[in-house]
Amino acid sequence: MTVTAFPTTPPEQATEQGGSAPATAAAPAGDGGRTRAAGTAAGGLLARLSNRLWYARSVRAQLLITFVAIDLVAALFAGGVTILQARKSTRLEIAASLRMAEILVGETAELLQQELPAEHFLANLPAQLRSVRHLRITVRDASGLPVAVPAANTADAKADERSPAPGWFVALIAPPIATHEVPVMVKGQRIGSVLLTAEPRDEIAEVWENTLDFTAVAVTVSLAVIGALYVLLGRVLVPLTSLGAGLVDLERRNYRVRLARPKARELAAIADRFNALAQALDTARAENARLNRRLITAQDDERRRTARELHDEVGPSLFGLKANATSIANAAGEPADAGARDLKARARDMLAIIEHLQTINRSLLNRLRPMALGHIPLADLVSQIVRERARQHPEIAFDVTAARLAPSYGDSIDLTVYRCVQEGVTNAIRHAQATRVAIELALDAAGAPDQGPAPRLLLQICDDGCGIDPAAPMGRGLMGMQERVQGLSGSFLVEGAARRGTTVRIGIPLPARLHDGPDVGNVGE
Repeated sequence: MTVTAFPTTPPEQATEQGGSAPATAAAPAGDGGRTRAAGTAAGGLLARLSNRLWYARSVRAQLLITFVAIDLVAALFAGGVTILQARKSTRLEIAASLRMAEILVGETAELLQQELPAEHFLANLPAQLRSVRHLRITVRDASGLPVAVPAANTADAKADERSPAPGWFVALIAPPIATHEVPVMVKGQRIGSVLLTAEPRDEIAEVWENTLDFTAVAVTVSLAVIGALYVLLGRVLVPLTSLGAGLVDLERRNYRVRLARPKARELAAIADRFNALAQALDTARAENARLNRRLITAQDDERRRTARELHDEVGPSLFGLKANATSIANAAGEPADAGARDLKARARDMLAIIEHLQTINRSLLNRLRPMALGHIPLADLVSQIVRERARQHPEIAFDVTAARLAPSYGDSIDLTVYRCVQEGVTNAIRHAQATRVAIELALDAAGAPDQGPAPRLLLQICDDGCGIDPAAPMGRGLMGMQERVQGLSGSFLVEGAARRGTTVRIGIPLPARLHDGPDVGNVGE
């Protein structure tokens, strides 16, 4: 038994060491702050790495990576268990072979010592022990010299050989080399000895072959499982992908989107709730559209009645006042006295006021409802606006295109188009510093994806001016256009960039009974 002594520390030295520990542990406050800062920086780096390497990946990739990681851990565990079991079984196998060889040497000596001379017996002894595996046998005579033995069958030896295992695998499994010397006794006299040396290479090669076979089967099964999981997760996650796309459509106000009902019960419940939500939103939008259209119709009716009152009542009254004031001025003639001159001056003042009121009345009538609205085709009405602006601003080139339009689409839609063209052209003249303005009015029979197959009336106003900042808030004119268009369940979009001009895109859905009409061709300036 070997006893190992450990050195002891003197009490004084221990005291010194114990006393110095707090001094070593005590660190300046600045070092603690730097340590915390370094820890915070390291934590932030780990968070960024985890976000990039893990959370940025899809759910399918995360699940597959998790499965592969578990598979690798299981493989490492199985490999460790295999190596431990192989090391144990190899040692047991070598020990059993050594014991068997010792027994066979003794029994062979007892059976053959009466029949053969010692030299022949020792020479034939390895052949008698050839069935013992994992051993290298060396026969020596009484003087300790090796005994020449007959050559073994090389073909049989090669047939029994296995491919050697890698060195690292042998180093993990190979037991310590054991050597036993067994004396050979004949009639109580030692005539030689047999040196048995452990030779575990064949056993290790067999374990290596079994490990390779097991690894091949495990890898094949794992790849098959990964492939099956990839396909299965893809099918399972398809409804979630569709749900994400559907939510994007809802965000874009496409409430007609519906999800296919998956077979999985949990996912089917989610799809049902999504479809119910989309249906509710679509119904609410349709109801809002009806209410907005009624509101706009009511506003247009009120404007129409107000315009009629101004035209039928206020207009004639002003005309009558003007006629009477003119009569008073004419009746005064060339008055000689100061009173008559003052009367004629007052009559002229009244005429000026009446003319001013008539101008205001005509402006109010035009703002409330253009006189030509409902009497001439919509394309001609748009062209009339552009012609007036072209006469006022000859330095700007105007282009108007109107194709496949009906004469009218109802007062609300016609008035909305009229006001949008009026405001869009005015903005291009006042703010865009444009040299060219193009107005395009057309019918889109295909409809919009988020509003179904109902046809739409498309209006586009483009200029080559200084552009508009998309982040800048809209002015009152654009806001008024947007509110009126959205009140008709239409779409309103302003696109622009610095020095690249501005484009206003408007789409107004049409009732089915209004979108059919004759082709009025193109109107150009």
